[in-house]
Amino acid sequence: MYHPQVPGEPTQTTTSLVETATGAIQSFRPIKQIHQHLCAFHFYGYDMTRQVEAHHFCAHQNEEMRQCLIYDTPEADAKLIGLEYIISENLFLTLPDEEKPLWHSHLYEVKSGVLFMPRVPGPIERQDLDKVCKTYGKTIHFWQVDKGDNLPLGLPQLMMTLTRDGQLYDELARDVEKRFGVSFEKERAKRADMEGPTHGIHPLANGGGKGLITKLRELHCNRTDPSFASSQL
Repeated sequence: MYHPQVPGEPTQTTTSLVETATGAIQSFRPIKQIHQHLCAFHFYGYDMTRQVEAHHFCAHQNEEMRQCLIYDTPEADAKLIGLEYIISENLFLTLPDEEKPLWHSHLYEVKSGVLFMPRVPGPIERQDLDKVCKTYGKTIHFWQVDKGDNLPLGLPQLMMTLTRDGQLYDELARDVEKRFGVSFEKERAKRADMEGPTHGIHPLANGGGKGLITKLRELHCNRTDPSFASSQL
């Protein structure tokens, strides 16, 4: 597991006191909507060899969409490394075709047992994973902790997830199983009857079968000043 140390001075007592005061006064309503913790694995959209443990802390926008903060661990000093949006099959099918490759399916992750809810009793977990099995996710990581970066460097990158056996590194799987007291094989057996999207996994999902990478390109900056626009012609 990668967990680089962030450079900088230790948090001062005065800072902690201010945080205690603001924590008592402010509401933090968006954060308080987070209701579940999912653990899974992501890989970079252009490099399946770079696999990352991903802890999702999720809140529903409604029954067909949830949004998740992604951390590298579930501990108090965890790094916020990315975001994931999860939508229903119905919403996915409304997306333009050029958008669909940016989204990945969750069917294999759930049925194989590698996506799980730490410490949640099986019957409760089952109720939600029956829904997740049918969804699609769009994930961006900002912090490349697998490279040992101690700050979020470089461009945000599109992430993908596992779609078949043999993709997840055994040592990564065994490490997570040991730390969280789970067995992916036992979970796989329990989830054999779970069903995925009604129309099957869309052929354009999961990158459309291709690798995808984020790149930066310089352009003229559009501005509201008409004289600036005309000078660029």
